[in-house]
This record gives sequence, structure tokens and C-alpha cells, in this order.
Amino acid sequence: MRGKTIVITGAFGILGRAAAEEAKARGATVAMLDIRVSEQSLTDPALAIAVDLGDFAATSAAMRAIREMTGRIDALLNIAGGFVWQTVEEGDIAAWDRMFALNTKTALTASKAVLPHLIESKGAIVNVGANAALKAGAGMGAYAASKMGVMKLTESMAEELKGKVRVNAVLPSIIDTPQNRKDMPKTDPNIWVKPSELANAMLFLASDDASAITGALLPVTGQV
Repeated sequence: MRGKTIVITGAFGILGRAAAEEAKARGATVAMLDIRVSEQSLTDPALAIAVDLGDFAATSAAMRAIREMTGRIDALLNIAGGFVWQTVEEGDIAAWDRMFALNTKTALTASKAVLPHLIESKGAIVNVGANAALKAGAGMGAYAASKMGVMKLTESMAEELKGKVRVNAVLPSIIDTPQNRKDMPKTDPNIWVKPSELANAMLFLASDDASAITGALLPVTGQV
């Protein structure tokens, strides 16, 4: 991926940082977008941009700034998102709005904002769906519905942009994070997906090695 520019949303979360590290190790220039920018940036501070991905105008401006600074944009990794567990009976309606805002709308906004630049480079978008969205369990309604939205967005855009931009998604199961270890202390985390493993799958789909793949929903489930 040497010479390419990769834009990562949710770049200062655990998966975002893993993806940034892997992309940099492969020689890519990495632009990190998040609602807040960490002072301990993993890349050139000029390419760490704080932006509200719910704001299309601001997101478009950030993409234009990245294009001007780097000369190109080759891939977008849509990692920004969130999770909630609640039953319909005991939960609140606002959580559904929040899940769609964090998961579905951020992917839509960032994808639409970057399209002119990806069409220019014949680049790629890689979204993060969820294996749990294929059959939602108890308490997973809002999260699974929002992630299914991401997955259908992926399929639709792949059809719309054939020959212009490739669009794929990964469907992780449980990711090995400190929070998940805290929430599920009796589960062996060795069966979960490591952030670096998921990042590698995303970078493969963003790379020229996957030039024949578009519209794919790739399960990345570890040993779960």
C-alpha cells in the first residue's frame, strides 16, 4: 500500500488505532478522523482531524483537506461506531436513534463525502458490519438493526459504483478489547477476533489484491 492514502474514521478507538498501525507498516499515508483527536497521534498530526461525522459539510471539508495535503485518497475504512445492549421492553427509543447515528449515518456520511476523491483514484471503501446482525439475539435489536443498515448500504453502493469504487464490509464477532474482557470475564478471549486481525482483513479488502471483490460481506469471527 506504499504511496496510497488511507482515511480511517473512528481512528482513535482500539480498532482504528490497529488499522492505522497496520496501514502505516505497509507504507500507506494514514489520515485519522474522529470526534476528538488524541494528543498521542499515531501519524503526522496534520493528518489527524477532529470532525463530527454526522455533519456532512464538515466531513466533506475534512476529506478535501486530506486530498489537498496528500494528493490523493485511495481508501476509506469506516470504523466509527458504537454499541448498546438493551431489550425493547426495558430499553429506550433514543438508543435506536443513537445506534443509527453512530453506526449507519457515520458510514453513509463519510462514504458520500469521500466519493469524488475515491472515484478519482478508483479506490475502495471498507465498512464494519456485524456478524451479530445476521441473527439478532436478545438485547441486540438496536445495534443489529443499525449494523444491518451498514451492510445493506455496502451492497447498494457496490452496485451503484461498479467500475468506479469497490465497496465491501467485514462482519466481526466479538473483538478482543479491554471492555469486552471486563464485561465477559468468564469467556476465553483467545477465541475472539484480535483488533490487528480485523484490521488486516479490512486492509486486504482495501488493497489492490482485492481488486476483483466488491459487494462482499466478509465474516471475521475468530473461533467464536
